Amino acid sequence: MLPVAVPLPLSPRARIVVDFPSTNPDWILPENQVPESRPHDLVVEHVRALLAAWAVRSARSALVCRNLAVRWNEATPAMGVDPDICVIDPPAPEGDALTSLQLWETGHVPPIVAVEIVSPTRPDKDYTESPAKYAANGTGELWVFDPMLAGRKALDGPHRIQVWRRSEEGDFLRVYAGEGPAWSETVKGWLVVVAGGSALALADDKAGTRRWRTAEEEAQRRAERLAAKLRELGVDPDTID
Repeated sequence: MLPVAVPLPLSPRARIVVDFPSTNPDWILPENQVPESRPHDLVVEHVRALLAAWAVRSARSALVCRNLAVRWNEATPAMGVDPDICVIDPPAPEGDALTSLQLWETGHVPPIVAVEIVSPTRPDKDYTESPAKYAANGTGELWVFDPMLAGRKALDGPHRIQVWRRSEEGDFLRVYAGEGPAWSETVKGWLVVVAGGSALALADDKAGTRRWRTAEEEAQRRAERLAAKLRELGVDPDTID
């Protein structure tokens, strides 16, 4: 006789209760690990989007990354820097799958541009430590933006904008420090302070009248122009799917 499957009675739902401690020494963050604030995040994302749009306009295949691990000493791989933004051109072979830029690997080249936004919680880092690291790893150009002028006078601050650039001889030199505008030789554009000093824009002209747009801003501008044209023709753009 073949075995007969007997349905088992439904079991009641099980609920596991675990007591969690309110504190744990393992949860203490390293002193140099500082969370980003919302204003910091907004500035970083806008500049990243501007550089991504620049790469498309320039017909470049560059990678524009946020907080990417950049490492340059194979013997000490934990030593490095995580730029707020960096532009890698030519891109690493991994493309968008890149998790760490390890400059001893074939096809991994230093960023052509790195951007650091000074945080009030740790302003000294981008006035001293960051330029030294980018000098060491071969980055072509570094922008340091201090929207809240948090840099200490003792460290030659504050400056709203600093631009560091690698010379033909390989030296990493500060070529600008001040309120802006400041020229970027790499992207061939002007760094312009806007929104009362709280934001950074890029422009074709020193006065900042021909500001660059992100892809989203450009799409919105085209949509507004199309809507205006339709209204001139007597067509309500809201009736068009």
